[in-house]
Amino acid sequence: MNQATLHQLKVFEAAARHSSFTRAAEELFLTQPTVSMQIKQLTKSVGLPLFEQVGKRLYLTEAGRELFATCRQIFDNIAQFEMKVADLKGLKQGQLRLAAITTAKYFVPRLLGKFCELYPGIDISLQVTNHEQILERMSQNLDDLYIMSQIPDNMDITCQPFLENPLIVFAPLNHPLSQEKNIPIQRLAEEPFIMREPGSGTRRAVQSLFDEQGVKVKVKLELGSNEAIKQAIVGGLGISVLSRHTLLLDASQFSILDVQHFPIHRNWYMVYPSGKQLSIVARAYYDYLLAAAKNIVEQNATYNYSAVEAAHR
Repeated sequence: MNQATLHQLKVFEAAARHSSFTRAAEELFLTQPTVSMQIKQLTKSVGLPLFEQVGKRLYLTEAGRELFATCRQIFDNIAQFEMKVADLKGLKQGQLRLAAITTAKYFVPRLLGKFCELYPGIDISLQVTNHEQILERMSQNLDDLYIMSQIPDNMDITCQPFLENPLIVFAPLNHPLSQEKNIPIQRLAEEPFIMREPGSGTRRAVQSLFDEQGVKVKVKLELGSNEAIKQAIVGGLGISVLSRHTLLLDASQFSILDVQHFPIHRNWYMVYPSGKQLSIVARAYYDYLLAAAKNIVEQNATYNYSAVEAAHR
């Protein structure tokens, strides 16, 4: 393997992790032919096939599995080296890798902007995805910190709550129930309902409450993003349950229904695998986010949540 390059190993690792050249190309911002060419050159360097295709699925060969394990060790060692270098440089340079569930996009980028102003030499990568993909990324130790609202119970993790994330019932403006108070939760079964996609933490929390209360809603739509759901609500297609943070900037377009057992009280958490050594950059953001969250709580009047809810009740 004298001719193998680090770039080829990165391409191979991504392809092996995803079992797909296409997804590897998307992650690395390469074309699929480029990925195929890099894998072909690496295979020639190794002298054995690294992948085999059975039907439409891609599998690692024995040599491929060995190389994949070796790649993970190499990249872990490089990450440790980069961490030590960043520690030596202080906060003048470094990298911060974050992954957050979809709803966190309403406040995390804003907080990242302030952090970048404080530490302009730090490069930041933010991956926004659903709960299941966050767990997959965490199991592979791909990021420094994870921002989520549902803590996994089958992983050894360290977590810190830093901000409330209440789930509330959204409805179209001037919905017939918008002027009622203390609406029985069973009443929701009579309304067309819009759900997040399977794998969403919000869906899990909502479905858990409905199961607990014996409520079976009529799911009219399943959508993969909060913004799509909000547009569907505005269009009169039904009601839904979303994080109150999604009200930011367009609260006047919705009614917030006063339903029994709502809001569902949840928190945002900063999470990372137990035993993981946070770099000085990751630790700095960890401490920064705790402080910034306190400011968000104090400035909730700016979001005008309470005024909006009062106006719709």
